[in-house]
Amino acid sequence: MELNAVYHQETVYVIGEAKSPSSNPITKQFETFFVGFVIDKTNGRIIDAECTAIIDLTKKFVQSLFVDQYITDSERIHEIITNRYLGSSQKALLVAYRHALKKFEETFNE
Repeated sequence: MELNAVYHQETVYVIGEAKSPSSNPITKQFETFFVGFVIDKTNGRIIDAECTAIIDLTKKFVQSLFVDQYITDSERIHEIITNRYLGSSQKALLVAYRHALKKFEETFNE
């Protein structure tokens, strides 16, 4: 997705948060680990994602884990994260995802 992308009207922005390990540079710089998602609310498909990270490669890699997945496919996303993201903030990434999923479900599954 290009910088300054314009998202269509059926998208929503949802952010999840979690604590990362105290030794992690993310914690030192941001205090909290965040993952933001742009989601097509009509089908739950993740259009874009970004996280708080020190290294740009981490941001791009995390984005690649989520884009084109469905926010509600928690088993698949959990498996992707645990098998592919081996950084020290893996647990924080899982918690932030679940936090965002909960917000999405509370809003669109009523």
